[in-house]
Parts: sequence; structure tokens; C-alpha cells
Amino acid sequence: MAPVTTLYASLIALLFLALSLRVVAYRRARQISLGDAGDPALRARIRAQGNCAEYAPIGLLLLLLVELQSAPPVALHVLGLLLLAGRVLHGLALSRHPHPMVLRVGGMILTFTMIGLAALGLLLHRLI
Repeated sequence: MAPVTTLYASLIALLFLALSLRVVAYRRARQISLGDAGDPALRARIRAQGNCAEYAPIGLLLLLLVELQSAPPVALHVLGLLLLAGRVLHGLALSRHPHPMVLRVGGMILTFTMIGLAALGLLLHRLI
């Protein structure tokens, strides 16, 4: 049905799960139930997880829509890899202290590039 989107959705779901487990493990180790208790390391882990939750769904939705428009597989994989790599780089950046800005910025550039290319491609496909 949508094999390329299924592949990237599965990989990004595993990434999200890993980011979530890092938050849970840190909370358990520090006995922090709610919020971040002013702990900058926990705050960074929460933001890494939250940022993935904020950007991955729109990227995956756009990838699915592009796939449903019968885009060439190579285009789908380029978009999927941009999204996956962007989310991995961003998650890695927020998982380290201090945050390596090159990874964080690189992750956002890749994610924004994927979202922009997919959105423009869909728009042009509809208008032309």
C-alpha cells in the first residue's frame, strides 16, 4: 500500500521510542515524577523527545501523500532519509551536553528541507 512510508514510519517510531525510554530511565534514576525539576539534562531529554513528536508526524504525513501521488521510489527515499537523518541528528544533539550545535542545526536543516520539498512537490503536482 505505502511501503516506503511504512519503512520510514517504522524507523522513526523506533527513534521516538528510544528517545522516550531515555526520558523514562532518567526520571526513574533521579526519582523525578513530573516536570523537569529544574534538571537541565532531563529538560534536554524531554525536548529531544518532544521535538521528534512535533516534527515527525508532519514529515511522515507529507511522505505518505507524496507516495500516494505515485512519486518515483528514489524521490520517496530521498525524502524519507532526509526526515530520518534530521530527526536522528537532532535527537543526538539534544542527548549530549553541551549540545553540539552543528548536529542540532544540521538536523533541523534536513527536517525543514524534507518538509519544504515535499510540500512544494505536492503543491506543484496539484497545480500543474
